[in-house]
Amino acid sequence: MQAWTKPEIPVVPGPSRRLRLYDTASAGPVEVPPGGDGPARMYVCGITPYDATHMGHAATYVTFDLINRLWLDAGYDVAYTQNITDVDDPLLERATATGVDWTDLAQAEIQLFRDDMTALRVVPPQNYVGVVESIELVTRSIEDLQRAGAVYSVDGDLYFAVKADPAFGGVSGYDVETMRALFAERGGDPDREGKRDPLDSLLWRAERPGEPAWDSPFGRGRPGWHVECSAIALEHLGMGFDVQGGGSDLIFPHHEMSASGAQVATGEHPFARAYVHQAMVGLDGEKMSKSKGNLVLVSKERKGGSDPMAIRLALLAHHYRTDWFWTSSDLLDAQERLDVWRGAITRGTGPDGAAAVDALRAALTNDLDTVAALAAVDLWAETNGDDPESAALVAQAVDALLGIKL
Repeated sequence: MQAWTKPEIPVVPGPSRRLRLYDTASAGPVEVPPGGDGPARMYVCGITPYDATHMGHAATYVTFDLINRLWLDAGYDVAYTQNITDVDDPLLERATATGVDWTDLAQAEIQLFRDDMTALRVVPPQNYVGVVESIELVTRSIEDLQRAGAVYSVDGDLYFAVKADPAFGGVSGYDVETMRALFAERGGDPDREGKRDPLDSLLWRAERPGEPAWDSPFGRGRPGWHVECSAIALEHLGMGFDVQGGGSDLIFPHHEMSASGAQVATGEHPFARAYVHQAMVGLDGEKMSKSKGNLVLVSKERKGGSDPMAIRLALLAHHYRTDWFWTSSDLLDAQERLDVWRGAITRGTGPDGAAAVDALRAALTNDLDTVAALAAVDLWAETNGDDPESAALVAQAVDALLGIKL
């Protein structure tokens, strides 16, 4: 599937730094330069396209865009894959409720997402892959799991036996009680009769009347949620890729299940070298989500005249691992900061630009400390200086590293 337009990224002079990120699985910081001799490899879970991009989505994709940009700044090639869950229960339910064909709804929302990502200057993945185009990949992964003895049927639906993976639970670190509660809350079916373990996850859903279905060695049906990501990641990145990313609500069950499925299917470990998660963005004291309908939409803000660079700055003003609540002042403060930065660039001179760029790199490579990074640019913008090359250098760095076009 086609992604979106790639922004131009300047090459910034000066030494880069090694990136350190907080890894959910080890509950601590890890260095994430590429493992081995190949490119830096990242997989980020994409949208289910039944509604428009809200600020929680945007925060996630901006966060992983920073990782991409820091790797590029360090001179690495980057292999970045993102999926689209373009067939799933929420999409089908929304299509039925609105009277729109599910494929038309998916395509419209995918295009809106592309437009939002372009406006926010997010670097696109090299592989932007839908589930519908990946049915064969999924069925091959399920066959690998069958050969490993990790698949069983419940009334024609195929399930993954999580106990087949000795490392199951190693991504989240949650206890069984917590896993079971989250599984029920986030699309799982722990109470279904016939399952061997409440946490076993659906691999293949047998055809139901009125639902889309595809031919497979297991009969007509469609993929479960978790196996789609493991299959796509294995195809395009292989095992042991550098960063698995997404929102913190994906830690369990999605990232746990995807990792276990891939590890059992391949007999290798780990699925990813680091698991990195964006915290939740809320509104009015609640998580911002499609199901709640309490959304601040990127497209609506853009259509209302908001500068996409101010939207991006508003997101960057909060550390990615801290939950926060969106308010109207976030955008107002970001626009004010953007105006100050642009004014300083227009001035044409400033204090030591190389020092400001080094401070910016130091903050971002320290677990994406965007709060400190923005403060470094604030300090440069608010300080007088007579370096004639300073403004151009800082503008390049802010563009390349933060994704903000001044």
